[in-house]
Formats: sequence, C-alpha cells, structure tokens
Amino acid sequence: MEFDVSLADVQAAAARIAGKVRRTPTYRSAGLSERLGVETWVKLESLQLGGSFKVRGCFNKLTALGDSERARGVVTVSGGNHAIAVSLVAREVGTRALVLMPKATPALNIRLTQEAGGEVELCEDSIEAFAKADDYAARGMVHVHSYDDPTIIAGHGTLGLELAADAGGRIDHVFLSIGGGGFAAGVGAALKGLDPAVRLHGVETEGATTMSQALAAGQPVPIRPTSISRTLGAPFATERTMAAARQFLEEIVVVPDAEAVRELVWVLQNERVLLEPAAACTVAAALSRKDKFQPGERVCLVFCGSNVALEDVEDWRSRFGV
Repeated sequence: MEFDVSLADVQAAAARIAGKVRRTPTYRSAGLSERLGVETWVKLESLQLGGSFKVRGCFNKLTALGDSERARGVVTVSGGNHAIAVSLVAREVGTRALVLMPKATPALNIRLTQEAGGEVELCEDSIEAFAKADDYAARGMVHVHSYDDPTIIAGHGTLGLELAADAGGRIDHVFLSIGGGGFAAGVGAALKGLDPAVRLHGVETEGATTMSQALAAGQPVPIRPTSISRTLGAPFATERTMAAARQFLEEIVVVPDAEAVRELVWVLQNERVLLEPAAACTVAAALSRKDKFQPGERVCLVFCGSNVALEDVEDWRSRFGV
C-alpha cells in the first residue's frame, strides 16, 4: 500500500490538538554537540503529558469521535506509553478507556494507566490482547490502535512541526525511535513534507527489531520482543507503517540494550533529564554514525519518553555494568 498520511493531515492535527498538549522544549545540547562533533539539538518529548509523545495521536483521535462513539467507550492494546496516553485523554474527553495489557507488563505502567483513569484487563500476551480488542470492537467499542491508524499517526507528526519551527534553521539528520512505526511515520510525514532533504534515521534496540525484520521479509513479521526497551517491543509492524518507513527513513540503526542504558545514564547526569531506554537509544545510534556527519551539519535527537521505574534503572546498570 501507499502511505496515506500527508503534511496537510499533520497540520490539521496540530490545529485540532492545539492547547491540549505541551509544546515540549527543543534546545541545542553543548554536551552532545561536543560528543558528536556537530551542532546537536534535542527534542524533549519526555516532558510531554503522560510522559511520552503518545498523547498527541490520542488527542487527535479521541477529540474526533462522535457523541455516540464516546458513549460506547474505547478499547486499546498496550503495555506501555500508549496505554497511559489513551487513559489520560479518554478521561479528558469524557469516555471510558479499556486497556488490554499482556501479563508481563511492568507494574509501573499498570499503575500509571490506572491512575490516568484506564480500566486494565490483563491478557496472556499481545496476540490474545489484540484478539480481545477485536471482540470488544465487534460489540461496539472503538478500537484505538497504538500505531496503525492515520489519525493517530497524524497527531504524532505534530512533534515534527514543532521541531522544524523551534530548532532555529535547517536540520540535516534526525534520529528517532521505532516500535510499530507510527511515530516515525507521522514525524516523517511532517519533516519530509517541510524539507525533503532532511535525513531520518530510525532506531531500534536488539531484541525489539520489529520494523527491521518486517522490511527484510517484505511483510509484517510477528516477534516476541526481548529488549529492555519495552516501549519499542511492538508485536508486529503493519503495511501502513512499513510503507512510511520505506518512504521516509534513510536507515534503521540497531543498538544493544547496554548502549541504551549507558546513554540513559549519561543524559540523566549531563542533561538532567530522565529517559526510557527507548529514547536514550537515539544517542547511541547517533554516536555510531558520527563519522558520517559532515562539517556544518546539524543533528537532532528525539527523546520520546520517560516512563521508567528507578529500580529498573538500578537493575540495568548492575546487569550491564554501567
């Protein structure tokens, strides 16, 4: 299929969600500029409502629902940031949110989802959860897919509009994380729509290579993620997000979990910002490509989320010797 979200769709989403989400900081990092050898900017989406970019797409989706749809409620499958965002936004717009989570979901994510107003139903795994979501949708609830939805994707793309406006000039390289691919699809539609010359680098961690495997196979490939970067562990890509990846991405860089943890610690100590491994991996990816940057180029790293338990950080530091 051809990718079906345009710059105009993202711009319309920006108008719809204006005032509902934070315009998160974009700034030049002296420390990262020194490490990468070129001027480097960061987009702190880790400071977004709900702790990640996900509220952008959820506000775009849920504010577009009709009264009858809101009355029936929404159902979604997620063990991570999308679960929190759907719950938060559903409460804001006055509808019920049922979140189907795999039993392996971290306790922190379950608690944050419930505190945001979501009703949690645990399932054996993501496969069972998606099957149950289809059943609930057949009974009338609105299924809010975490990444295979043009309205969700367009909402996520609003981050790209902010980045382009706030980075103070041309951007040559942007590094952003990939799970199921909806985030990269939306940001790609925005940034490439504004400047076709910008080069977008997708980032995965070892054990969460959903998109890499799909592109290599030429079709979605179900995976059972093993990476500590849980929010990158989408069980499959889709034809829509694969089409976006082919259209927008220069490459997908795969980094080890240990490198993501090492950069998580560096960012916390040097930028004073807490990140998930799924966000810190962009630093590791950019460092692995620093020899390819040309003098005068400008790089931006997108820090997509911050929902991580401190005890997990301590465990990862011990495990990887960081």
